[in-house]
Amino acid sequence: MTQPVLYARGLNKRYGKVTALDNCDFDLMPGEILAVIGDNGAGKTSLIKVLSGAIQPDSGEMFLEDRQVSFPSPIAARQAGVETVYQTLAMSPALSIADNMFMGRELRKPGFMGSVLRQLDRPAMERIAREKLSDLGLMTIQNINQAVETLSGGQRQGVAVARAAAFGSKVIILDEPTAALGVKESRRVLELIQDVRARGIPIILISHNMPHVFEVADRIHVHRLGRRLCVIDPKDYTMSDAVAFMTGAKAAPLQVDA
Repeated sequence: MTQPVLYARGLNKRYGKVTALDNCDFDLMPGEILAVIGDNGAGKTSLIKVLSGAIQPDSGEMFLEDRQVSFPSPIAARQAGVETVYQTLAMSPALSIADNMFMGRELRKPGFMGSVLRQLDRPAMERIAREKLSDLGLMTIQNINQAVETLSGGQRQGVAVARAAAFGSKVIILDEPTAALGVKESRRVLELIQDVRARGIPIILISHNMPHVFEVADRIHVHRLGRRLCVIDPKDYTMSDAVAFMTGAKAAPLQVDA
């Protein structure tokens, strides 16, 4: 049986008397798009924050490529190859596309100029940023030095996904990537997600948009009351079934396909 790339067992997280994660399990298989769905307050955000290093669980274990890991911060998760694209995109609108792509991991010039004078190697960053955008078919963006605030919503999301794909060597987490986009821009982002998956990088997709989930997901993790209720194959169930499972209107299937 194929070993999961990223998996967790028995995650617990409490905020006072509120239980956000209740003995939660999670599995992400190699090269798949795993959608995570659940009602508001189900604990999806806490789960993703644990996986991305934004918060630490009270108990439980997490494994990346069969090696036990614990991410004390999002930076530690990034260094391990887990990149997250948040719904807010976490970009600086006034900075250029290239600057945003390399924010927090800027390249310095080789030798004395970089190590002592700490000068940035802008030509290298611009070249790599252009290559990464081209790889994902995003070169409708003509000027790599234009400010992100001049881009459309879909283009900004594309830059954020390209940044994650460029540096997320093992796992990419996408939090509501189409939430604030129009129909055409959402379509392009879904294509981007599939392009990234085609490169062999597994993706965790958090979304409330059921048509998008059922279009691109290989499996769907249904989260309810702080734990994994079930994992379903979108080919075997309807959108109505998925909504019924996550709201409790319908009993979940007994076998967990994980």
